[in-house]
Amino acid sequence: MRTPNTVLGAAGLATFLALGEAVPRLGLVSADYFPPPSRIAGALGDELGDGAFWSALRDTLTGWVIGLGIASGAGILCGLLIAVVPFLRQATSSTIEFLRPIPSVALIPLAVLLYGSELRSVLLLVVYASFWQVLVQVLYGVQDVDPVADETARSYGLGTWARVRHVMWPTALPYVMTGIRLAAAVALALAITAELVIGAPGLGSLIAVAQASQAVPQMYALVTVTGVLGLLINLGARAVERQALAWHQSVRGETVL
Repeated sequence: MRTPNTVLGAAGLATFLALGEAVPRLGLVSADYFPPPSRIAGALGDELGDGAFWSALRDTLTGWVIGLGIASGAGILCGLLIAVVPFLRQATSSTIEFLRPIPSVALIPLAVLLYGSELRSVLLLVVYASFWQVLVQVLYGVQDVDPVADETARSYGLGTWARVRHVMWPTALPYVMTGIRLAAAVALALAITAELVIGAPGLGSLIAVAQASQAVPQMYALVTVTGVLGLLINLGARAVERQALAWHQSVRGETVL
């Protein structure tokens, strides 16, 4: 009989926590730098009772939501526009290949010069990193359109935007949802990175303060929160993806299995 994935996941987490508790208590590493999970849990409880934590969480989620929304909308619109206009497809290919590999963290000095430690600095990094995830997936999705279906739509007299709606968009939508799911994780990572390095308000800033003040359990507690936040975002993105693609063969196959 096959063991459910949830049981295996819970067993793996329990083993990890047990090892994390044993290693510092056995003296294998210093508890000053790697506190046991029990101490981290206590620090996490203290953070949950602090209003500054919830304010920082709100700031992080605000930058994540706004940045992801801008990047997703711009990526979808630009991707469809580039796909529809052959001239743009040829004119932008080299530019995309040049800009896409640039690490977003390399833009931190520019963000600081332009906006200081404001929310706009976080948005600049988040949007830049997330935009390419969506745009590239949209372009891949458009390339996957069946040329026979497109030609059939043309023969029936469908205009450009009608073909985009009825032929191109349904084919590209699975790619779009994959791009948004990837962008959601990247957006969270860049939001926290920007807060950590620039000092913009958010969880990253709290982590930097905890590290500077040698509050190690609090630092690990905040890092744990970011991990849980990333997990929840990934689960939420997958749930939205399954809902949006309920008609698609891949999702229907998962449901049957």
